Amino acid sequence: MDTGNRTARLNYRVDGPDDAPVVVFGPSLGTDLGLFEPQAAALAGRYRVIRHDLRGHGGSEVPAGPYTIGELAGDVIALLDSLGVQRFSYCGVSIGGAIGQWLGVHHADRLDALVICASAARFADPESWPVRAAKVRAEGTEFLVPSRTGAWFTPGFAAREPERAEWLLGMLRTTPPEGYAGCCEAIGVFDVRDRLAGITAPTLVLAGSEDPATPVDMVRQIADGIPGARFQVVEDASHLLNVEKPEIANAAIAEHLAAITRTE
Repeated sequence: MDTGNRTARLNYRVDGPDDAPVVVFGPSLGTDLGLFEPQAAALAGRYRVIRHDLRGHGGSEVPAGPYTIGELAGDVIALLDSLGVQRFSYCGVSIGGAIGQWLGVHHADRLDALVICASAARFADPESWPVRAAKVRAEGTEFLVPSRTGAWFTPGFAAREPERAEWLLGMLRTTPPEGYAGCCEAIGVFDVRDRLAGITAPTLVLAGSEDPATPVDMVRQIADGIPGARFQVVEDASHLLNVEKPEIANAAIAEHLAAITRTE
């Protein structure tokens, strides 16, 4: 079983009151904790917002791959243990959403609420992920920029908001190749389709209407598999929907968390 016993030191940031309900944000492949600036700004007045870099990303430790989603989730649990956090809500994008599903399956006793954005219970083309990992180890991440621009953003976003697009693509360019590759390998073997029914945390699932990486129907399968999960499509958004449509994402996340944590 994917147990997540080898933990890595994670870079993190905490915003908001120490005594407020905790919300943890887990980023997408090739990004860092800055991905959630719009959410931290919106929620830190009412929540203790903990953002982290994935292992092998940003300022986190870069152990040799391959990694597993269980190990990535184990890193999060180890971080929260070090901060004295027992109960928390979790929001993740893409691979961060996979971590959220793993936490929902394996740490239901600690999870107050779950938000899964632009993710999958089994990602498409599993055989392609080790191929991408090998190429990144050989060449770095720069070659990914054109394809990720097309996957992360709707057409025209980079032209309309070049500074935000370049800020996000800069995260990809500076991601350590071994960290990116190790996470690719984790994605390639991830599959919790037969475990979703065991997730008991109140769950919101968000999909970008224009997302080619995790299309709407793929994301909907998560909501269909989790008892009582709510599903929402964010219109005119691609993979990084929380940055492209922050007002819509923030409102949906805040409404979901408020219903569970009663902070309104």
